[in-house]
Amino acid sequence: MKKRSKKYAAALSKTEKGKAYTKEEAVKLVKETSTSTFDGSIEVAIRLNLDTKKADQQLRGAIVLPKGTGKTQRVLVIAKDDNAKKALEAGADYAGGMEMLEKIEKENWFDFDTMIATPDMMPLLGRLGRVLGPKGLMPNPKTGTVTTDVVKAVEEVKAGKVEYRTDSFGNIHAVIGKASFSEEDLLENLNAFVAQIMKIKPATVKGDYVKNIAISSTMGPGIKIMINSFDK
Repeated sequence: MKKRSKKYAAALSKTEKGKAYTKEEAVKLVKETSTSTFDGSIEVAIRLNLDTKKADQQLRGAIVLPKGTGKTQRVLVIAKDDNAKKALEAGADYAGGMEMLEKIEKENWFDFDTMIATPDMMPLLGRLGRVLGPKGLMPNPKTGTVTTDVVKAVEEVKAGKVEYRTDSFGNIHAVIGKASFSEEDLLENLNAFVAQIMKIKPATVKGDYVKNIAISSTMGPGIKIMINSFDK
């Protein structure tokens, strides 16, 4: 059995086992139970009633959180000429064509958090799929990272865009902020993210769509939220 620290035990004592809290209570508690000495991330986990063997129930997408994530994203844009220039002007950290792909391939260079690519560059990216895929860096149209509008894509990532996708069990995880965020800002991000997941409910889902919602800090306990508290 994994031994927990005294800080974790103290944080856990502030929560009631098995209890589901209102979203307001949960946000207050997640800040109080953040035990890390650094400014830890706050994450939401949503368990959905999905059959991920069905293609239409494999959810994937992205949302720009209204209050951002509190994390500075390093952006690489794979594009040619004018698009590369526009991307840099929009705030991309790096931009270029084949020379950037060769840098990744030959130097094992990964000093970026998000990769955006124009559609015409995707065939060239194919050979890097085996290294980009496992790292979650492969651009995808569903998350807005394969696009002709590189300026908008860069601005959204820099503004606090988070990607999400269901795992094989129908769970979705996403960072919604930092422990230093105010309760109001965390709540606004949480509401926006849950609303997005509700919005993309597949038409083929039978029964309750959402089974469980919980939030937690980097080194704190999970706090269950009453699903109906998002109805208001």
